[in-house]
Amino acid sequence: MIRIRNLSHQIAGHDILRNVDLDISKGGLTALVGPNGAGKSTLLSLVARLAATQSGGIEINGLDLKKISHGDLAQLLAILPQVLTSTHRISVQDLVGFGRYPYSHGRLTPKDRQVIEQVLASFELEGIRHRFLDTLSGGQRQRAYTAMAWAQDTEYLLLDEPLNNLDIAASRSLMARLKRLAEQERRTIVIVLHDINYAAGYADHIVAMKAGEIVEAGAPEAIVTEAFLSRVFDTEAQVTHVAGRPLVVV
Repeated sequence: MIRIRNLSHQIAGHDILRNVDLDISKGGLTALVGPNGAGKSTLLSLVARLAATQSGGIEINGLDLKKISHGDLAQLLAILPQVLTSTHRISVQDLVGFGRYPYSHGRLTPKDRQVIEQVLASFELEGIRHRFLDTLSGGQRQRAYTAMAWAQDTEYLLLDEPLNNLDIAASRSLMARLKRLAEQERRTIVIVLHDINYAAGYADHIVAMKAGEIVEAGAPEAIVTEAFLSRVFDTEAQVTHVAGRPLVVV
């Protein structure tokens, strides 16, 4: 479990997070949603220790995040941020191999190579394994980056807006794959999403944020209503249901 208590954070004197209390249970897919500036990405970066905690505390599996060594954290939690800095002149296979660095430290073992093969198959990247990233479509490239994070083989995977710049087919494919893999391998995925329908359609749990605070949290079918949309997004829209899942009609 990820346990967050009384977490506050400022950037340049501005409140980004205000006294956030949140428990993220093990297993399944949790979506962080909310308007721009709600604090979703900041929360994710603090959990991943990409930024220092200013006030409050975070525990992962009962351990104080501040006291977990870098090596242990890298084998417990992986994050795929919005801004990716890897060079495009790298093959898909080598990129996925980077995910094994916390274990191999640059010297791949037979176990590492076995994991890489499994991940390439799971993300349907075998046919493009030797292609460079700059030759791929946006959807293929995002799938490769996500596969790299998945290859890190951590209990927790944090994804910050992985659907950015993806078309509807690529977005649906990636979300369905993540949901399936989370269930099959019993991992915990925390994902920042802008589109409430992807959150409602695929997530097991939704955490809604606004102005740096948690507004509501729960199963999609329990919390996604017209009142929820008004309260969180300041918008009026109809909510219907398809196969038991809420669907926002624009």
